[in-house]
Amino acid sequence: MRLGTTEILLILGLILILFGPKKLPELGRSLGRGLREFKQATTELKESVSLENEEE
Repeated sequence: MRLGTTEILLILGLILILFGPKKLPELGRSLGRGLREFKQATTELKESVSLENEEE
């Protein structure tokens, strides 16, 4: 199931109504930090697995 433009706009509108415009930058920063940490953890896991494969 894919989200279309209308669905994305509806979701963004609901988020804006629920949290208000003052909280959106804070939410964006938190989401960005979370994604950055997830990407870093994924990279570290890939490196760990590749090192284990090279040792065998």
